[in-house]
Amino acid sequence: MTDPGESGPVGTGPAGSADAESSDAEAAGATTGAGAGSGPETPADVATLADRIVEEVEDVIVGKRGAVEHVLVTVLARGHLLVEDVPGVGKTTLAKSVARSIDGSFKRVQFTPDLLPSDVTGVNVFNRRTDEFDFQPGPVFANVVLGDEINRAPPKTQSALLEAMEENQVTTDGTTRELPDPFCVIATQNDVEPGQTYELPVAEVDRFTKKIRLGYPDTEEEAAILGRLTGDHPVDSVEPVATIADVRAARRVVGEVEASEAVREYVARLAVFTRRNAKLGASPRGSLALIRASQARAALDGRGYVIPDDVQTEAPTVLSHRVRTESGGTDGADVVSDALDRIRVE
Repeated sequence: MTDPGESGPVGTGPAGSADAESSDAEAAGATTGAGAGSGPETPADVATLADRIVEEVEDVIVGKRGAVEHVLVTVLARGHLLVEDVPGVGKTTLAKSVARSIDGSFKRVQFTPDLLPSDVTGVNVFNRRTDEFDFQPGPVFANVVLGDEINRAPPKTQSALLEAMEENQVTTDGTTRELPDPFCVIATQNDVEPGQTYELPVAEVDRFTKKIRLGYPDTEEEAAILGRLTGDHPVDSVEPVATIADVRAARRVVGEVEASEAVREYVARLAVFTRRNAKLGASPRGSLALIRASQARAALDGRGYVIPDDVQTEAPTVLSHRVRTESGGTDGADVVSDALDRIRVE
């Protein structure tokens, strides 16, 4: 299986094998009723699709258009999202609404100190009737997986997601199984009870394409939320406005968005700046994530090429969580902001 984190050159053609992508599209058509080749074919089509999804989700997530766009950018960039915020601001609702809007499967995992890796990936259970072991898939086998308060579980359990997030597969008892395509982890992190949580391993943090905060709604937005929640939960009213085949097609289009040599060098110099001005800077995986996120952002604007503004829009949420300062903190926002101020496109 091709490692999605190590696909072909960015901006010079579709990510990965054209034949593999074509067979993926055919498989999607067979499972969704869509014909092969259906779905977005141009960046303008991707922008139209994204607008439909955003508008549908905004019926539930009030005043958070930017956050919804961050989720879409993450999905289209073949990545995963980390949401760090206080409880009760709509993180679960956001993930579930996006999954429903693309007609994808959704699973939620509540991370706790006693959660085992097999509770996430699945386990082999002995079948007395057949005298064989049957695999019981864990919640990781879904298009959108919400890992709620991921930092409440110990590192051993958190590491159960490493292979899944990097290679879209899990290995249990020596058997490797592919995960659904698309596959996206949206993890939330509790940042108000540090004494009752574990620090996420650096290797795991680096696998998250983006890290965002939702923040509290303002007075007007909160009043609107209260009005919508007096009856049935509004997430139940979210209708699919796209299909999994549409998402796969949109990803192929995003993979073909041109990232010029000047843009790629700009991203590389931003990453190098963080390494020279922090205890731990952005990794090459982070640079690749920034290019892919910038391609997705360009497609959301209907463009077939990346401009520096796309990179500058995405850099704070793609690079900051990968940077650790000399003081030992995990917030590298100031370093990334400094990089954007000092580094110019040549």
